[in-house]
Amino acid sequence: MVNNKPEIEFLVEGHTDDIPYKKGPLLDNWDLSVKRATAVVRVLQDEFKVDPARMTAAGRSHYAPLFVNDTAEKRAANRRTRIVVLPKLDQFYNMIDEGMKKANEAQKK
Repeated sequence: MVNNKPEIEFLVEGHTDDIPYKKGPLLDNWDLSVKRATAVVRVLQDEFKVDPARMTAAGRSHYAPLFVNDTAEKRAANRRTRIVVLPKLDQFYNMIDEGMKKANEAQKK
């Protein structure tokens, strides 16, 4: 999808659970979340040939959880990455307009 819209930039967010991370060269959950994001960026760059100038990697640590970290399943769900599309405002409106046109065409069928 991202290669179909080369004019759009995006952010890859890394997230962790709230259990403190203290292994190897990484200092903490902040480091781990950033490493998680950069791992995805590298795959997109190396395997899918996405222009690295279009991507930003960021870490959110455990500060934006999907769930309260009170079970193993919820902690696992909080350990994730997320791709956030960052279109320029005119591109954003064009995307909305295109989507609305496609939705209207689909309803007419």
